[in-house]
Amino acid sequence: MIRALGRALVLLLVVGSPGSALAERATVTVIRIDGGINPAIGDYVSSSLEAASADGAEALVIELDTPGGLVSTTKDIVTAILNAEIPVVVFVSPRGAWAASAGTFLTLAGHVAAMSPGSTIGAAHPVTLGGSNPRPAEPGERDAKDAPRRDDFMEEKVENMTTAFIEAIAQERKRNVEWAADAVRRSVAINASEALERNVIDLIASDLDDLLQKIDGRKLDVAGREVTLATRDARIVRIEMGFMNRIFAVIADPQIVGLLFLLGVLGLYVELQNPGLIFPGVMGAICLLLAATALQVIPFNWVGLLLVLGGIALLIAEVHVASFGILFTVGLIALAWGAWLVFRVPELTDLALPFWRAIVPALASLAAVLGAVAFAVGRAQARAPFSGAERLATETGIADTDLAPEGLVQVESELWKAIADEPVRRGEKVRILSVNGLELRVTRLEASKKGDG
Repeated sequence: MIRALGRALVLLLVVGSPGSALAERATVTVIRIDGGINPAIGDYVSSSLEAASADGAEALVIELDTPGGLVSTTKDIVTAILNAEIPVVVFVSPRGAWAASAGTFLTLAGHVAAMSPGSTIGAAHPVTLGGSNPRPAEPGERDAKDAPRRDDFMEEKVENMTTAFIEAIAQERKRNVEWAADAVRRSVAINASEALERNVIDLIASDLDDLLQKIDGRKLDVAGREVTLATRDARIVRIEMGFMNRIFAVIADPQIVGLLFLLGVLGLYVELQNPGLIFPGVMGAICLLLAATALQVIPFNWVGLLLVLGGIALLIAEVHVASFGILFTVGLIALAWGAWLVFRVPELTDLALPFWRAIVPALASLAAVLGAVAFAVGRAQARAPFSGAERLATETGIADTDLAPEGLVQVESELWKAIADEPVRRGEKVRILSVNGLELRVTRLEASKKGDG
């Protein structure tokens, strides 16, 4: 009896000890999305969700600040959140953060949707990868007698599908379905206070600690079972994005890809023109490899890429071929057209390559560099030769020995073996007629002048 009481006392002491309480302390996994939504971000979210679930985390908190991104990646992330085995809390933070476009879908998909004061959500209308903003005509904008164009059907199809997608998400999470549809159809955006009033989000929190205190005790439906959150004073475990995913997240931007591609081509061109410099060639190869890697992450148009390559080839050819600027002009047009087409694909995204803000300045800089090179090469070719056999053929010298007909001739500070077409005495001036290897054919300068006269 005494032994049993002793064991019970020891057990109570162990369970009630600080070490035991620390061991049973809840864990909350936190990740951060700051920037465009792309496949690298999608991989980061899915792997973090798996890791948090495997570690038995109380919840996964996604701190979100994004202007938007690829719809395909957004769909993958939303699907992962809706089917998660642990609660997912999407927190638009810090103050001033955006949950724009794709971010609206992610926020609505969370089991708990929260925002910081001063943050914004909305403007979820689909945008093509080339940068245009499809919108079906409002009633009365199109003449009923006119048959709708194919583009109108495609735009309506895209908008209707995207609207149905966000409505399904909002309905699943019991949030404002009407506002969600307007965010897609009319690109409406609201601040955190309005979002809370309209049942778009669940709460407003000043920071992560405030968020964890406010969601503590909240009951959620997670994968068909009721879960009560215990996040008060929870231990926070942050999962940082991996090195390769960070690289992919940075370079998966059409503007970065275009810049890398141009720098890579210029680097290789400089190396080919000046073998042995090494640095331009190495940097050019690295830039092209990074651009090729980025094209594995974001969708692109092969026709546009081929036009870009053809345009660059024509610009380089202009340096070596006298086309009076024709190749240069055609190359610039092909390069501009290809750069505009390369990211115009059916995929929808907010990552675009603006024509006037990105393509035109880049091509203007490239045209200025290559134009300067072509001008310098043209001037060099027009100048009289100043080295080699061509230069010697215009020079005069002094016979260092008698030429009868062979001997030595001094040209500037060099002695050359020479053959004269008539006897020349030592000290007389000669004119060089031609160069045959290391041997000159000369004639007496006075005889040359008489012949010219």
